Amino acid sequence: MNKEELIKKLEDIEWEDFEVKEAKSEIPKNSWETVSAFSNTAGGWIIFGVKKTGKEYYILGVTNPEKIAEDFTTVLRNGNKFNKRIDVTSKKYDFDSKTVLAFYIPKKSSIDKPVYFNSIKNTFIRTASGDQRATQEETDTFFRTASFEEKDKELTKYTINDLDEETIIKYRSYFAQMNSGHRYNVLGNKEFLQKLSVIIDDRVTYGGLLVFGNEDSLISKIPNYKIEYLEIAGISYEDAPTRYSVRLTSETNLFTAFFDIYERLSKKIDVPFSIKAGFRDDDPPHLQAIREALVNLVMHTDYFSPANPRIRVFSNRFEFFNPGALPKDIEFILKEDFSLPRNPIIAKIFRFVKLAENIGSGFHKMINGWNSHYRLKPLIDGDFDFYKITFPTTTTQKTTQKTTQKTTQKIIALIEENPKITRKELAVVTGLTEDGIKYHLKKMQDKAIIERIGPDKGGYWEVVRK
Repeated sequence: MNKEELIKKLEDIEWEDFEVKEAKSEIPKNSWETVSAFSNTAGGWIIFGVKKTGKEYYILGVTNPEKIAEDFTTVLRNGNKFNKRIDVTSKKYDFDSKTVLAFYIPKKSSIDKPVYFNSIKNTFIRTASGDQRATQEETDTFFRTASFEEKDKELTKYTINDLDEETIIKYRSYFAQMNSGHRYNVLGNKEFLQKLSVIIDDRVTYGGLLVFGNEDSLISKIPNYKIEYLEIAGISYEDAPTRYSVRLTSETNLFTAFFDIYERLSKKIDVPFSIKAGFRDDDPPHLQAIREALVNLVMHTDYFSPANPRIRVFSNRFEFFNPGALPKDIEFILKEDFSLPRNPIIAKIFRFVKLAENIGSGFHKMINGWNSHYRLKPLIDGDFDFYKITFPTTTTQKTTQKTTQKTTQKIIALIEENPKITRKELAVVTGLTEDGIKYHLKKMQDKAIIERIGPDKGGYWEVVRK
């Protein structure tokens, strides 16, 4: 039987992910890898008594189902083999005197990861290709996420003298503008920064360093630190005339980087003329949604991840890539307005100047604000070590057709000008990769728009129809 037929036979299981094991008379040793992988990623079912060959599944059955089920669940619950207790859901199926056992391994919360057996080296994750041993970087990510609210509170060796004075002045000016009568406005710089937890016991916290640090102190303490901003004139790198039209790689502190990037982003947003309370509304909900996404990235990024936070602006969407997972599933965050920032000091600093919402209401603001203008909702997805928010401006199909049509017209014009033009020359002139040119030429040939006359070398192109 195929996968669909097997699922139909076991129809009372909601199939998120599953792994079959023969387990005819004993528990397979590689079952522990799958338990670890499911626990550390999205959960899933382990099926005993089924063999997989290629894409086909064969029900073999388990010879001693009661013993195997008891042994398996006991190992998962007694705390001896695994570092965490694993509570499973068990099911039994009978097919023509053959017994199949199914065990659901739930996804563990962030605070309980990583889940491993015997040794920390036996930490596994689930990928499209199956169970994979976690790398050291991935294991470190689990530990950082488990201590979700702690890292940016740690103290560095730096003092107030290692912070950027100009950034402090700008922030205090912004703070005074947003909070004109606040008691903090009369404090000196040191006392003011202490109130924000930028400085504790005369030393700068990691959160304070990230927001106010000068470039030298930042790179010295967090060598991988940077935020990337890219503008791509197409729906992909291959469709764009050049790989990117604008690139900002900011190694400045977060307060400076925020405004540098927001200045670019705000120019890419369509802001129609409208009147609000007698004045022009220059801050509509969809612009607020993008600003919230940017501050969300600043507040919730794992700055100690090998990956960097990245914003990409395509012709049909905005993408915000955040290293570091969300603290809970997005459905729970939206339902409960759940708030647990990865970097609470950074969050506090940005909330004090009214640039940030709580995480739950922030997501609602992104979704509702964007949908109010584009009639499209942002897409939020991710894994155990990242999440990404995508803001579509139009449907992919519509934009793809428009972009492909422009590329086709450009190639036709170049072929008419020089029928012997090569793929390499087309790539140079259009700014596409050679693979991108090859893709478009094949599509154009399939649609009988162009035809190749003669061999690859020595032949030429002919336009059949425009």
